[in-house]
Amino acid sequence: MAIPSHVKYLIIGAGIHGLSSAYHLAKNLRERGKGSGKDILVVDKGGIASGASGIACGVVRNNYFQPAMRRLMAHSVSIWESDPEAYSYHPVGYMQISPEVMHKDVAQIAKEQKEIGYESVFIEGEADSMTYMKGLLDDWQAKGITSVLHEKRGGYANNRASMYGLAKKAESEGVRILTGVKVTGMQRDNGGAVKAVETDRGTIACDQVIVGVGPWVKHIWDMLELPNAINIKGRDGRTHENVPMWAYWSLQEGTLGVDPKLQRTNDGKMPPVIHVDTDATLYSDVDGSVVTDRLWGIYYKPDFNFGGIQGGAMPYKIETPPDEVAVDPYGPDSPDFIVGDDFAHMWCSALAFCQKRFEGQIKVYKKEPSGGIGCFTADSFPVFDRFCENAYIIADSNHGYKMIGVGKLVADDIVGAGSELLEPFRFSRFAEGRLHPTSNSPFPWS
Repeated sequence: MAIPSHVKYLIIGAGIHGLSSAYHLAKNLRERGKGSGKDILVVDKGGIASGASGIACGVVRNNYFQPAMRRLMAHSVSIWESDPEAYSYHPVGYMQISPEVMHKDVAQIAKEQKEIGYESVFIEGEADSMTYMKGLLDDWQAKGITSVLHEKRGGYANNRASMYGLAKKAESEGVRILTGVKVTGMQRDNGGAVKAVETDRGTIACDQVIVGVGPWVKHIWDMLELPNAINIKGRDGRTHENVPMWAYWSLQEGTLGVDPKLQRTNDGKMPPVIHVDTDATLYSDVDGSVVTDRLWGIYYKPDFNFGGIQGGAMPYKIETPPDEVAVDPYGPDSPDFIVGDDFAHMWCSALAFCQKRFEGQIKVYKKEPSGGIGCFTADSFPVFDRFCENAYIIADSNHGYKMIGVGKLVADDIVGAGSELLEPFRFSRFAEGRLHPTSNSPFPWS
């Protein structure tokens, strides 16, 4: 397909946000009689799902301490549920299993899930939590657990299959998807609006740009000459100046190479996605040494797409990422693309801490590309907003995959219908002090 000289809507990125925005914008235009998918072009320097969305763990959950995130996730879960076959979605549920230090936070989440009609079961107390878990998985043995929040909705989806499902839906609406097209610059008019996007295959004039590039967002941000240091009004009313807009985290994920059916529940079914946080000391499943005596967390699930038990652990911050990571965090030369032995040791030991069936299984851990680099905003929560008059930026590279519903909300926003669910995620929240609350979770985005 040749590069067009002009399109009305140019979407950069063929991952979860770009494809979802393309599909829902096309539907929106058609239903409102304001155009069609033929007005939309999606470009990606690689291919469909060639970046973060293509190696995402696929977990879909509502479990967030922040009310705005919880409402946004409930909306996204409803989109996953709308066509589970096309989205390769498995609604097995999700469990947040926590220690006493997180009890109050998780109780609040459970209360507010009930208020928004999101079905979940909340178990409190160490004895009752153990009984509940053993009723599901008879070899459960995790210590230091005083609450279990079992979300009956949510689960996981298969990453690349879901992206191709989205692409098919977008193309059925007339959207064009061009791969192997790298954005190299932005041309702006005298008023500052984007008038054309430069690529390595030619220049494309456009009326509006939608940016959904996940961890490459800073690259586009810099092309638009937006600020890399911002002022943030804290909850104490004080303004913190020159705070870095972006931070990079190495996402730690991997796969245990066993038959996924090993993780069947007591009744022979596939289990919910399990997320465990605890402050109990974690000992090595290899030599008995102390791995950590601080609050730690993991998640895991059986996944036939990954060919085993797939999961992850807490990320770690990269203080000064090399330039090539900032440009191409998922490229083969990224130093943190391959998760190291320290993660494998910790995660496999943690699996054994949780369930007896995983003891001694580190020998089948699969050393293959997983995880990657995430580019996070100053508060680790998304930004969905317009910049330079006609550039709509979806800035998020970790919550991203599960947030399939954001594309529908962005489409509504673009055609002028607005979106109440996106309002808490505007860029202005930093200067105005409308920050999201933080929890006691060891994960920075929860």
